[in-house]
Amino acid sequence: MNTNMPPPIKLSVIIPLYNAGGMFTAFMDSLLAQTLQDIEIIIVNDGSTDGSQILAQAYASAHGHITVINQANGGVSRARNAGLAVARGAYVTFPDADDLLYPTLYQTLMDMAEQDNLDVAQCNGERFFLGSRRIKTLIPTDRLVSTGVLDGPTWLHKALATKRYLHVVWLGIYRLALIRRLNLDFEPGLHHQDIPWTTELMFNARRVRYTQEVLYRYYIHDQSISNRKRTGMKNVEYQRHYLRIAQRLEEINERYRGKIKMYPEFAYQVTHEALSICHSLRREPDPAARQIMINDIFASGTHKRMIRNARGIKQWYQLLLWLRRIYAWRER
Repeated sequence: MNTNMPPPIKLSVIIPLYNAGGMFTAFMDSLLAQTLQDIEIIIVNDGSTDGSQILAQAYASAHGHITVINQANGGVSRARNAGLAVARGAYVTFPDADDLLYPTLYQTLMDMAEQDNLDVAQCNGERFFLGSRRIKTLIPTDRLVSTGVLDGPTWLHKALATKRYLHVVWLGIYRLALIRRLNLDFEPGLHHQDIPWTTELMFNARRVRYTQEVLYRYYIHDQSISNRKRTGMKNVEYQRHYLRIAQRLEEINERYRGKIKMYPEFAYQVTHEALSICHSLRREPDPAARQIMINDIFASGTHKRMIRNARGIKQWYQLLLWLRRIYAWRER
């Protein structure tokens, strides 16, 4: 018997790193303070230019369980895929390098996963607004409380029904063997790729559990991709990601129709994501950019996609209101 075998790795923590700035040190301190010890940390430096990459290498030199992968800037999806390719843990997770982890985050999720043989364990989190210092719970407990073990589609149905659920990979840990069996990568170049990725993973997960405990702090600041204000062609390009997200969600629903129970919320979220483009239209000050966005909606068939997937009186009302507006605003 070989007594020199290293202990098994329970969790691979994959961190895409691109110019995280001064927040990277606080993040790493919170990661190194985790009560769960059986982890490997994979930092994927995605072409940082602000010194973050030097800090990452210093952490790797000081801690044997930290590895740094350096690659040219290719976006968060390529970085996550690079980490997945070398991960050795039973489970994986993907925190953002400018957020903060509560000390018991990964111990709590791993205890849940091992106790109930889970494919996915998820927790609650909080938004921290850097400007006002205000804190807001992501999923209020009057909307959703801790669950027992559920299959993935049932959990996703319950979560989406709260109207507060975020498709983010940093709120959970995921069985690596399931990800590899599905050959489930993140799509390079697509913002908010968490949405289709988590949807397809949940469609295949057999055992999922959620705790309402708040264990992750998500910082809201102007520099993050999702919170940056855009106008003109930058807004046009950004909204095209939502067009693709709506298309991907509908395609996933069609692939799994007849294989899992299809709850109304799965169609609802297709129209929900597409309607976000309509809301952006109203805020766009550039008339030319607004027309391009409207043309994109029609050229991609998104107007028909929203009609096919709308569910519930409130969403139908919003959809009909917006369709009337974009038809009126459209220049022919």
